Formats: sequence, structure tokens, C-alpha cells
Amino acid sequence: MSAQRLGAFCVLLLALICFTSCAPPTCYSRALQLSREITSNLDRIQRYSRTKTCAEFLPKMFVDVHNSCITSKLRDFLYVTENLPTEYCRERPRIRLLKRRVQTLYSIITRACYRDLVFFTDDCEALETGNISPRYSEDRLEHLIEDA
Repeated sequence: MSAQRLGAFCVLLLALICFTSCAPPTCYSRALQLSREITSNLDRIQRYSRTKTCAEFLPKMFVDVHNSCITSKLRDFLYVTENLPTEYCRERPRIRLLKRRVQTLYSIITRACYRDLVFFTDDCEALETGNISPRYSEDRLEHLIEDA
């Protein structure tokens, strides 16, 4: 009897593990996933010999979905990718994939998850330099409120 219960418990446990990994992505998790994919695509484009010359035309971008300047940065980036100076660069599969992912992330941030995302900073320079200013902790935030 106890062997049957143990077996049933194991099957139930495995079923729970399978179902928890099948949850659909939220707006936030999809935005984070796309930001990681865009960052890795940019790295590959800069390293790959066929797209290295095209990478010179692309602006530097460090994708941070917690930065309120991300929408304008993504919009500017899309403008540059749509207007690359050479047809060779516009038709590269890696560049086209990057453009499609940036369009998707821009659409998610501005339409699908418009009020769901929380922006912790508005440091536009951090999206170009990668130097992200530290976020205030609750204790520091309380001191700032008390001082005001």
C-alpha cells in the first residue's frame, strides 16, 4: 500500500513540475526575454565578420526595460535599422532578425504592456553607456522623502 502511495506521489510531483513550466509568459517576462535576445544579437552582429561593418552604423544600445527612456531609444534604433546606408546591411539576416526583435519589444512596451511595466530610472545616458545608476533601496528612499 505504501509503495502505491509513493508511486502516486511521484507521478503527482512530476505532473506539477511539468505544469508549472508550461505557464504562458507575462508581458514583463516576455520583455525581459526579448531584451536579452536583442543584447545577444547585437553582440553577435559586432563579432561576426559579415556584419561587423554594418554594426558600425548601429547606435550603441544597452537594453534595460526598467528605464523609461527605452521607448525613445528603441524607436530611434528602429529608424536607423530601417535606413541603413547600404542594401547589403539592410538585407543581412542577422540585422533583419535584430530589427524584428526590436520592433516586437517596442510593440510590447508601448501597446501590449503599456501600464504593466514599472520604470525604476529615467537615465537615458545609461542606455548608451551601459552605466546603470544604482536603484534606491527602501531605506534610502525613506530618507529622501523625510528630507523633502
